[in-house]
Amino acid sequence: MDLPFLSKWRKRRETATAVAVFPDSDSGGDADGGAGRGGYAALLGECELLRSLASRAGVRLDHTPASLEALDQLVPRWRDDEEMLPWLGNDAGLYLGTVVVRTVPGAGWRILPEGRPVVRLASGREVDVVLEGRTWAMTGSPELFQVYAEIAEA
Repeated sequence: MDLPFLSKWRKRRETATAVAVFPDSDSGGDADGGAGRGGYAALLGECELLRSLASRAGVRLDHTPASLEALDQLVPRWRDDEEMLPWLGNDAGLYLGTVVVRTVPGAGWRILPEGRPVVRLASGREVDVVLEGRTWAMTGSPELFQVYAEIAEA
């Protein structure tokens, strides 16, 4: 069955190859957290499920490497909930990326053509932080702080 509007939509999607890199900056973006660089980075760093879990455990997520260490020390009760695992892993990866972007010079967010966020380092290396977060949520290894330390050394 031929649906003309669908053919046009696919054609636009297939030719779209632009990506954006958003280095985090306290002065970047809109003051109200809109679509600017700072607003976009803030959106990726929301991680509501992870923040809720951390808050209940008394862990403060302040966008520092120390907060990654604190997350690594949590008892992984979430592993019993298969529905929660991918969401929590996604949040953990985005939080890891947020810490990297805020603390590693030259690091920034890059959205791949398929819409997946990665962290791009000054060296040009790209890190799939969401994959790292999902692995951490499911297995606990590698620890988030360990991944951060490896990224920061690069």
